[in-house]
Amino acid sequence: MTDRRSGAGFATPALLPAELFADPVLSALRSTHRHLAQQAGEAVRYVAEVAPFAAMPPGGASALEDLAGLLEPGECVWVFAEALRQSDLLRHEQTLPCLQMVFRPELPLPETHGEIEELSPADADEMLALIGIAYPGFFRRRTPEMGRYFGVRRRGRLVAMGGERLRLPGYAEVSGLCTHPEHRGQGYAASLLGRLLGRHRREGVVSLLHVGAGNTHAIELYHRLGFIIARQLDLHRLRKSGGSAPVP
Repeated sequence: MTDRRSGAGFATPALLPAELFADPVLSALRSTHRHLAQQAGEAVRYVAEVAPFAAMPPGGASALEDLAGLLEPGECVWVFAEALRQSDLLRHEQTLPCLQMVFRPELPLPETHGEIEELSPADADEMLALIGIAYPGFFRRRTPEMGRYFGVRRRGRLVAMGGERLRLPGYAEVSGLCTHPEHRGQGYAASLLGRLLGRHRREGVVSLLHVGAGNTHAIELYHRLGFIIARQLDLHRLRKSGGSAPVP
């Protein structure tokens, strides 16, 4: 993990303190999302139908073995970590450098236009279909249980959405912002972001997000909308030996 918190466009440490956000998955599963957690020894993970994320305290002697005990053969999870020791039970398949960004609280909110509706678990099929087209990634059928999700419909069809993923007391991660390719360029993503950030501000919640460090287009957009970089983190994909499972 590389902590970059100085210079233009970078957040001060107080906005997203390292003791909570060096591993936001661990912090969420120990607090607001405790009810969505499965734990074994030093390792903890989200229920598989909710999100493919897990966490281990740094330096835990048995953490990898404990995590393997939470996975099915062939199953993958993603963990934030500076470095991972070798394990015969878990294969390290990929490292994804990502930026952790926070919305500057003194800035005006993005404007909200059009009709935005709050989504519910009953909309899961439509949400999964849209995610599959516009934003393949970490969304699961029960991901909406992590927070609130909002969407835009055109002629009854869900064409854009966004919501909350990781939640800690006083903090909420914006995630799942996507628009169907046929409806891009209409400002739906910025409008949905404005709705989410507005709710967070009224509730006294700090808004953050994570984005791949190589996704320069998205990073530039988030900068324009008022986000600044807090730090860079490494997200690792681990697979349990044996069996086979789709890559999350």
